[in-house]
Amino acid sequence: MSKLLDNVCSELQRLPGIGRRTALRLAMHILKMEPEVVDSLSKSISSFRNDIQYCHSCNNLSDSTLCPICSDTSRDHSTICVVEQVQDLMSIENTGQYRGMYHVLGGVISPMQGIGPSDLKIDLLADKLLTGTVKEVIIAISTSVEGETTLFYLLNRLKAFPDVKISTIARGIGFGDELEYVDELTITHALMNRREVK
Repeated sequence: MSKLLDNVCSELQRLPGIGRRTALRLAMHILKMEPEVVDSLSKSISSFRNDIQYCHSCNNLSDSTLCPICSDTSRDHSTICVVEQVQDLMSIENTGQYRGMYHVLGGVISPMQGIGPSDLKIDLLADKLLTGTVKEVIIAISTSVEGETTLFYLLNRLKAFPDVKISTIARGIGFGDELEYVDELTITHALMNRREVK
């Protein structure tokens, strides 16, 4: 194999979910692209990596110090949805059902990976709540063990703000899941989050 091809494949394999075969397929596709398209692709990746900023208010990705969501005056600034990563924010935004603000933690507490509360943007969230303008915090993080640990930590930390309503997104059995294959923790959440049928 060509050393140049091998180098490109090795670099592409650094991306999550890209194995050797996929990297080879992508490299061969890049080889077939027009040189100016490849240049544009590499410049946009380089520009993204070097110029992207984090919003100083919510920790979302932004081209400037304030992201478009935080600077949008038509949104409900009294409600904050707490998410793990920017991808989670994007998933919620894509539903078109939420018009409040966000706070991106930047991960979850994971002692196995050496991630503690101080590694997350929890203090930034607390600073926002100190302003007194926030009425509700919606915690929308994963139901993994790490997510549950983070949820427990956040709930304890947010007790310092008794005037702020704290809620979590509904957790439970997904549409189409068969009960016999669902784990006990998920069933417990489903029972706790049950609602009356009218």
